[in-house]
Amino acid sequence: MNLFDQISEDIKKAMLARDKVRLEALRGVKKEFLEAKTAKGANGELTDENATKIMVKMVKQRKESARIYEENNRPELAENELSEAAVIEEYLPKQLSAEELEAELKAIIAETGATGPKEMGKVMGVATKRLAGRAEGKLISAKVKELLG
Repeated sequence: MNLFDQISEDIKKAMLARDKVRLEALRGVKKEFLEAKTAKGANGELTDENATKIMVKMVKQRKESARIYEENNRPELAENELSEAAVIEEYLPKQLSAEELEAELKAIIAETGATGPKEMGKVMGVATKRLAGRAEGKLISAKVKELLG
C-alpha cells in the first residue's frame, strides 16, 4: 500500500475514532498529495518518494508555525501545530541518529572521493538524495562541512 492509500485509510480510522487532531493533520496531508497529483507534469501519479518530501516539508512548516506562536504567547495554537507535526512524522522514515548520519556521510565521502571543503557540493548532491526524509538538510550540511573541513 502506498502512502496516499495509507493516509486515506487512516483518515477513515481517525473519523471513526473521533480523533480530531489526527483527522485534521491527515486531511492536510491528503490535500497536499492531491495537489501534487494534479500538478502540471505529474501525470496523476504520486511516488512515495515525492510523498515523503511533501510530508517532510509539512512537518517543517508546522514546527516553524509553532515556534512563531510560542514567541507570540499563543501556546494553545503552538500545541496544536506540534500535535499535527507528530502525527505526520509517524509516516516518515525513522530519523538517523548522529552516529548513523556520520557513518553514512563518511561512506558517501569515500564513494565520491571528496577530499576537501571545495568538493562539498559533490557530497551534498549524493547525500541529500540518499538521506532524504531520514535526516534534515541543515544537519547533513553541517556534518559534511565538519567532515571535510
